[in-house]
Amino acid sequence: MRQWLCFVSCVWTLCAVGLDRLAIADEYSEAATRPNILFIIADDASRDSMGVYGSSYVKTPNFDRIAREGVLFTQAYNCNPKCAPARACLLTGRYSWQLKEACNHNPFLSDEWVFYPFLLEESGYEIGFTGKGWGPGIHQGIDAGKTKFKQVNPAGYPYNQRTAKPPYSGISNVDYSANFEDFLNEKPAHKPFCFWFGTKEPHRGYGRDNWKLDGRDLADVTVPAYYPDNETIRGDLADYAIEVEWYDTHIGRALKHLEDRGLLDETLIIATSDHGMPFPRVKGQIYDDGFHVPFVVRWGNKVKPGRTVTDFITFPDLGPTLLELAGLDPHPQMTGKSFVKQLLNDGSGRIDSSRDHTLLGKERHDIGRTDGDQLSVAYPSRAIRTDRYLYVRNFKPSRWPGGDPKYGLLNCDASPTKSYLTNLKSSDPDYPFYEMSFGKRPAQELYDINADPDCVRNLATSEMHFSIKQRLWSQLKQELTEQNDPRILGDGNIFDFYPNCRVDRQRQLYQQPNYDPVQEFEKRFGSPVNKAAIENNK
Repeated sequence: MRQWLCFVSCVWTLCAVGLDRLAIADEYSEAATRPNILFIIADDASRDSMGVYGSSYVKTPNFDRIAREGVLFTQAYNCNPKCAPARACLLTGRYSWQLKEACNHNPFLSDEWVFYPFLLEESGYEIGFTGKGWGPGIHQGIDAGKTKFKQVNPAGYPYNQRTAKPPYSGISNVDYSANFEDFLNEKPAHKPFCFWFGTKEPHRGYGRDNWKLDGRDLADVTVPAYYPDNETIRGDLADYAIEVEWYDTHIGRALKHLEDRGLLDETLIIATSDHGMPFPRVKGQIYDDGFHVPFVVRWGNKVKPGRTVTDFITFPDLGPTLLELAGLDPHPQMTGKSFVKQLLNDGSGRIDSSRDHTLLGKERHDIGRTDGDQLSVAYPSRAIRTDRYLYVRNFKPSRWPGGDPKYGLLNCDASPTKSYLTNLKSSDPDYPFYEMSFGKRPAQELYDINADPDCVRNLATSEMHFSIKQRLWSQLKQELTEQNDPRILGDGNIFDFYPNCRVDRQRQLYQQPNYDPVQEFEKRFGSPVNKAAIENNK
């Protein structure tokens, strides 16, 4: 009997060892078939600042390498051109107007939303981020399940310990690539990974005249049509170029870490930016330079190199795409559309004829805009962008798009360019450039992108373009209705009341010490703001 029991015990042990080995083998197989994911995102870098999109004065060899060895998307868009809402679209797979409070900048982000990194983690991925993830704003936080992480971002678990001295003032000391290296060193070898690599460049502020220290020639700088051409503007753009190139430097270092580990061709690498440069009339504004983003993808021999795809893709499409590549079903929350077909196709040009336009919009970005007694209101706009045209509907044209002048035009970062424009008098020859950036706008705008890429000639009042304007508005309204956009359905004023999380700053700005946007929202709508987020971030 003892011999039989011993025999059974030995067989069971061997079977258990075999099952363990099979499980390990399955995990290694999974890592080989499911891509690693490296998502690289700049903070405020314009599409036209990348060499592969035609920049001559900003040098981006590493970004361009990804395009050369992979696929270049020429019609990629962010849905909402401001940091927090654009990043929320990326992480949730939803259009901005479908995200309630997260359509706004600096919200109290509720726990209603699921984020693709954590869906991937549940399926076996190791996840992390460095630099800037989702934000700015306050989120309730996610149960890390790992004691080493005290805080969690919707983009993943933080890797921000490593710092280094930057080349110039104004540049963050976060060593993004070294933090990515730490993540690679710590992650289990058999697990695929998803890492969010978010640089804080080229966000403001910059060291003034860093371009002089760097030995740059202002004659090389390209000035957009919506700015006057002078040394102040050129110098500001040259300082910006240095920060974009710092972003590109860290792309190169990240690629090297992957190469050193033999992981380069097993990793899906995406490089992009959340929106355009932090300059007047760009960041936060519904013009092409604000929402038309750079977007390149490399994935070893899975993505045929040297391709250029003209299909329209948008930030809500990212989550569904990554889930599909990881072998997961689309999450029911997500309304974006996967672009795996566009990645894996061998051809260039338009792969899917139906992907011929995108929708865009914004609500409240920054504080400092009022409407009568109402504080911190939105500047609601929706737009449709086709291959040729941009049609914009401004729902509250009586409001200031850049914020109220009396509060400092706060929906525009401080900069030498902003100072130059705001110091102009109405009698100055350059004053029309101030109006272009900060003046009030008509209810409808229409631009021919082919003839006017800088969007400076509004065709909305042109009889010749009347039918085009009407057709685009009809299409925009219909598709937004299908997406249950509150602004189209008559409930859009709720976006004015979702509270901006910077309550103390608003009290000081408006000189109203008792102003409480949280209480005001809850009283008006009977729906609680995320109190856990408030308590956790006091």
